[in-house]
Amino acid sequence: MLRDLRGATRRGDRADRQVRRTGARGEIVSGKVASGGSVRSAVIGIEIHVQLRTATKMFCPCAIPTDADEPNSRTCPTCLGLPGALPTPNRAAIEKVIAVGAAIGAKTPSTTRWDRKNYFYPDLPKGYQISQLDLPLAEHGSIEVTTSAGVGSVRIRRAHLEEDTARLRHERAGDGSRASLIDYNRSGVALLEIVTEPDLRDAETSRRYAEELRLLLRTIGAADAEMENGQMRVEANVSLRDSEEAPFGTRVEVKNMNSFRSVERAIAFEIARQNELLDAGGSVTQETRGWDDTSETTYTMRAKEDSHDYRYFPEPDLPPLAISDAWIAEIRARLPELPAARRARYVADLGLTAYDAGVLVGEPRAASLFEAARAAQPALDAKLLANWVAGEYLRAANEGAGEPEPKQFAALVAAVGAGEINGATGKALFAELCAGPLDIRAVITERGLAQISDDGALEAIAAETLAASPQALADWRAGKQQALGFLVGQAMKASKGRGNPARLGEIMRRLLDAQ
Repeated sequence: MLRDLRGATRRGDRADRQVRRTGARGEIVSGKVASGGSVRSAVIGIEIHVQLRTATKMFCPCAIPTDADEPNSRTCPTCLGLPGALPTPNRAAIEKVIAVGAAIGAKTPSTTRWDRKNYFYPDLPKGYQISQLDLPLAEHGSIEVTTSAGVGSVRIRRAHLEEDTARLRHERAGDGSRASLIDYNRSGVALLEIVTEPDLRDAETSRRYAEELRLLLRTIGAADAEMENGQMRVEANVSLRDSEEAPFGTRVEVKNMNSFRSVERAIAFEIARQNELLDAGGSVTQETRGWDDTSETTYTMRAKEDSHDYRYFPEPDLPPLAISDAWIAEIRARLPELPAARRARYVADLGLTAYDAGVLVGEPRAASLFEAARAAQPALDAKLLANWVAGEYLRAANEGAGEPEPKQFAALVAAVGAGEINGATGKALFAELCAGPLDIRAVITERGLAQISDDGALEAIAAETLAASPQALADWRAGKQQALGFLVGQAMKASKGRGNPARLGEIMRRLLDAQ
């Protein structure tokens, strides 16, 4: 469907683009903007929309679209808003939002309902969106967030379900004119909207909150929340006030932040922009602004609506939904260990540093491998295992490598930890393990990969290497310390990678000093 939306796709006034990132005149520290002798406080609230991990859409049986689908191929009369089509709620989506509520310590009402949010836009075929206003599925929760300033809590006002809109693709036609194509595949996909209280005071905390929420959603299986694929969309309401006790200032909504880095930079810029505007004697306009990653500035999109502008009223095609205590208890019992609890356990029970615990828990696949490997070999040193998971495994995973079998991965790390094989051999075997099944114990024996740690054998290898490297010996005598590294490398080659590199280094230095 082709619609001429030239006016709608033009960006607003760009006159404010000379205000750069954190502002020329204001320094932002801990959510306060110091400028011209006065101090203003930032007030930030975050709204996040997340596509839930379901097989079908929110109110119809259409499958969730993928990037490979042809436009408008995952649609039906319901998600196209055709007359007479009636919605049917997706139970799985409802349960995922209840699970999110349980994970953030929120309250779920015994009865909830759906509401119509009325507005016109080409990506909304019915002319309204089925959402929730007065009775959300979860409200009054919180999430713990760690920043450079310490640990704090962000209160969550509500978490509710709604349906997504279609997707607009702004392009140029063959004659060069601007036009927009509408793909209704996304129309009706189940969306979770989570709204915080205005508790945030700086850009860093806003970013950490968004990151922690995504981790929570992925850990409990509610969503994949991939920002780069549009599955998680962050919007910030930013305002300034003269002090922490003063009334809130005029808020500006910031959209189009497509990465966590963009979230932090966009909010920092908007705080500085408003501060500079107020310094100049101007006033802040309540509006919606977009973030431009290229210029690292915000731009005017449209005037900001209030809830009354949407003329909400109860959805007449859907009855209220009863939620029993037994249903909530059943969903809560299925929750896995939550990220904050797991990090605390890793530090308290396993002796990991807060940093190492954060790296492991920050990637659910890494935490899963760590747990499975420990279950396979409970006596395995937790710090050594954490280093391998956070280092070799995450590096390989980011490069698209396959998943190592946990039992064999544990055997590999144990062999390195015991000195049975050296680190270089361990890394080579790890690459093979990611590529397919491998019996680590059998391979070490069959290939003769056991590390050579016998001093007599190592001294013989070092002496032969030294005798075959007169130039390196001359360099050492001339004071070139790097000659030692060269000689150890040559000795490792002579041992076919099996030598204990630390002992070889010590022995080689002793032989050099004796020359």
